[in-house]
Amino acid sequence: MKVHLVDGTYELFRAHFGAPPATAPDGTPVGAVRGLVRTLLALLGAPDVTHVACAFDHVIESFRNDLYAGYKTSEGVPAELLAQFPVAEDLTRALGLVTWPMVEMEADDALATAAARFAALPEVEQVVICSPDKDLTQCVRGDKVVCLDRRQRKLLDEPAVKAKFGVLPESMPDWLALVGDSADGYPGIPGIGKVGAARLVTRYGAIEGFPAETLGDKRELALLFKDLATLRRDEALFGDVEELRWQGPPDGFAAEAERLGDPRLAERASKAAPG
Repeated sequence: MKVHLVDGTYELFRAHFGAPPATAPDGTPVGAVRGLVRTLLALLGAPDVTHVACAFDHVIESFRNDLYAGYKTSEGVPAELLAQFPVAEDLTRALGLVTWPMVEMEADDALATAAARFAALPEVEQVVICSPDKDLTQCVRGDKVVCLDRRQRKLLDEPAVKAKFGVLPESMPDWLALVGDSADGYPGIPGIGKVGAARLVTRYGAIEGFPAETLGDKRELALLFKDLATLRRDEALFGDVEELRWQGPPDGFAAEAERLGDPRLAERASKAAPG
């Protein structure tokens, strides 16, 4: 079997900015949620998709905000999008999918935990992390754990990560610490670009092993950024992998689709359901 792990936060943002706004019959904004459900149904309709879970940032802030004041927050996120996060979680559950809403940790931590957990099972052929987020490439292992950018239809296995970033997946936190990640709000180390970071990591390995003069007084800052970039894998989120098997939409999903003002979603869900 394959296990598909969906970055729900990314999909919700993509739906919000990629489709016209829409409102439910009661006037609440639901355009992003509708788009999210549609993309989940497109995934569920694929022939090799049987076991699926979806992780969300229930709140944008996490424990990383306590580590670094500049880390990403909900500031600047449109209010109509923030309002749809709990609705998105409810609709994902209503669709019959295992849903992980993260508060202290982030959605990426949940996906990393699940990838490590399920990749260790002999019955799992492959874990597919459905996200283009470069943070998640640190989870890639050979072709057992891969990242899939569904929008661009690009799959990253271990050789592809090395070709794209110049380092192996396990070195991505070091690489990110040096180059920074504007989406997460930390700037990296001044004067070190993507190519330079790859060269340093290839030559010296982890930042902890860099010669003292390489980073000078920026060493502690680089280690802090590495801590921010390193995904945690210790969340107790789930039990058996069979909990992730999608059985089709539960009976209540049609009513939820009506409340969204898009009853066609229930019809699409029924068509996507396993035989």
